[in-house]
Amino acid sequence: MFELRLMCPEHQVETLSEALDALDALSVSVEDADAQTDAEQALFGEPGMPPPKEGWQRSRVLALYHSRDQANDALALLQAQDFFIECEVLGLQEVPEQDWVRLTQSQFAPVEITPELWIVPSWHEPPAQARIVIRLDPGLAFGTGTHPTTRMCLRWIASHESAGRTGLNRVLDYGCGSGILAIGAAKFGATDIDAVDIDPAAVESTLLNAQANHVAVRTGLPESASGVYQTVLANILATPLKVLAPLLWSRAAPGGALVLAGILERQAEELKAAYAPYCKLTVADAEDGWILMTAMR
Repeated sequence: MFELRLMCPEHQVETLSEALDALDALSVSVEDADAQTDAEQALFGEPGMPPPKEGWQRSRVLALYHSRDQANDALALLQAQDFFIECEVLGLQEVPEQDWVRLTQSQFAPVEITPELWIVPSWHEPPAQARIVIRLDPGLAFGTGTHPTTRMCLRWIASHESAGRTGLNRVLDYGCGSGILAIGAAKFGATDIDAVDIDPAAVESTLLNAQANHVAVRTGLPESASGVYQTVLANILATPLKVLAPLLWSRAAPGGALVLAGILERQAEELKAAYAPYCKLTVADAEDGWILMTAMR
């Protein structure tokens, strides 16, 4: 395979990327050309939301092609376009053959949630100190344990291990993604668990992940949830959490816990206001600018 390397200004990143895609590039990626220098820029966005910018002031665009001829043909067509006058050709180089599966897998190591709770990809052995292990491989659904929101939810579950203390008991994982929170609840003793999501791919992912972890979790679309739950978990984003306030609170049983994540620190007051007619939310955990908010019914 061959990698075509180009430079372009921020406002041409989308146009160039779409053109490369139309010219049958196997993949197109964008990097900060000033990375590891004083001019490096950080681009941060919320999960599930579009990035704040399409690229950096000086963006390096990399396109992969099967052959040198395909890459050269694509470059010739690009150079004939008016927009390409602002772009620069950095080079064309052969990419050594690699075991891409092994290379990808090497980027995902076991994730420590607590000293005893770990998320471990299927190709890794669990750490010796891991008492409870969630087997989870990276996939299409959100929630692999690397994001602060997921880790905070799992820490909350782990800290409420004893059913006598907490009554995890009947659990609703609303917006389950990969099903990691539902699986975590099952690992810590919950035996009646519903995991629901508006995305059928997430429902399927949760079912497969639950089976891989040998735990029983009912999966389905949101309308499949019924009754009230001792623990209601929702790791989504602030805006849908506000819209869902009356629904999520109605699912919490008397004495039950509502656990919300996907919230930035600056959004705390918005969430408190949205849930004020129903309950008093408090910040229970924080990590890297994200917070976990909880309430008891």
